[in-house]
Amino acid sequence: MELLDALLAEDFRRVAEARHAAGNQVRLLRDGPETFGAWLEAIGAAKRYVWLENYIIQDDAMGAAFAQALIAAAGRGVAVRVLYDWLGCLRRTRPDFWQRLRAGGVRVRVYNPPHPLHPLRWISRDHRKVLCVDGESAFTGGLCIGDDWYGDAARAMPPWRDTAVAIEGPAVAYVEAAFVDSWEAAAGLPQRDVEAAPVADSRPGGVEVSVIAGRPDSLGLYRLEQLIAEIAERRLWLTDGYFVATTAYVRALAGAARGGVDVRLLVPGSSDWPLVGALSKSAYRPLLQAGVRVFEWNGPMLHAKTAVADGCWSRIGSSNSNLASWITNRELDVTIKDHALAAQMEAMYEADMTNATEVVLARGRSGIPRPVAPDGHAQERTPAKAGRLLSGAIGLGSTLSASFTRRRQLDPTESLVVLGGGLVLLLLGAMAVFLPRLVAWAVAVFALWPGVGLVVRGVRLWWASRNDAAR
Repeated sequence: MELLDALLAEDFRRVAEARHAAGNQVRLLRDGPETFGAWLEAIGAAKRYVWLENYIIQDDAMGAAFAQALIAAAGRGVAVRVLYDWLGCLRRTRPDFWQRLRAGGVRVRVYNPPHPLHPLRWISRDHRKVLCVDGESAFTGGLCIGDDWYGDAARAMPPWRDTAVAIEGPAVAYVEAAFVDSWEAAAGLPQRDVEAAPVADSRPGGVEVSVIAGRPDSLGLYRLEQLIAEIAERRLWLTDGYFVATTAYVRALAGAARGGVDVRLLVPGSSDWPLVGALSKSAYRPLLQAGVRVFEWNGPMLHAKTAVADGCWSRIGSSNSNLASWITNRELDVTIKDHALAAQMEAMYEADMTNATEVVLARGRSGIPRPVAPDGHAQERTPAKAGRLLSGAIGLGSTLSASFTRRRQLDPTESLVVLGGGLVLLLLGAMAVFLPRLVAWAVAVFALWPGVGLVVRGVRLWWASRNDAAR
């Protein structure tokens, strides 16, 4: 079954828990300067309402630019709503930033701040990056709002690498419905399936867009990624800022590569979360052995979350390939069936390859050979650029090798991660033996807090049911 036909099937939308609409116009946006320019332009042109939902809105120069634009929109009568995540903005945004917005007429809500009666609820975060304007346009992607994503030309600091998309047409209604769902959740209202409001008519020749609004305990995107790995026939190119995939997903990608699909994975060379970077590297070996090509980005942080398959299908959004995005977070991704956009995505991917270093197995290690072209020669792909310069004598040899060969051999990160985990467990065990009181107090605190919360909630439920029975 061809990918084009599979994407049209009702089963695809059911698996992904997606809302589908044809007749849309889409525009690919690369990095902060282009994306923020489009967002600010849309806010400046808004006539009825602006809804902004983002995991991080930093209190810096870029955050101030958005605050000014939002307050200006509210000042001319536009209904402005801003939803931010408590954990995402913790220590990044001062309280007076939100106070300025509220004083300027902007309605502001925070998603999932700590609650004494729900000590474990903090695990769920609002990781979406969404902007909706007037029911006519919507934006999503991987970009938070902050100077890191914009860069600083004066100090020769390029922006973080990221990708977004602008949408016009019927699919906007589904993005807006996802925002309303998050807005209500932040107010503590019961979760419900929000109906999409009518928006602009379908446009002749427009593209098909599916909106995947991930919520806690929803596995739609995870099932989608598994499905795409199964049905891709020629190419599957992935970009991920925080790749910590499950064994099942790694096997799906490995299976695609063994089946002759050109599977590539682009990840950060250095991560703003070093532990996540180490966990990501621990999955390299089974992928490389199966024939998946792994590349590490050499520039500043790679934060994009995209996929492009078979020259016709693309995914852009906020979800990383890890359990947090797949299971616990609120995420917003769109899939687009359009050859023109897929061609742009592939061209952008190949451009990124020129600033990346390919990771390869050490000599003598087994791996799946490259696909063979019709002329009988192994296919040569776009070479990756010189590896980044690393300091320290330990990394010097591998770095120089990467600089000349445009590749680096897989280092023993996998064993280091396992060794580190073992040492942590040994330390905890030693503490239990030699410092039992300390361990007992820690266990008591972690048990008492959720215990008290559950008892209070139980009493409230009992009291409510008693009152209902009395009526």
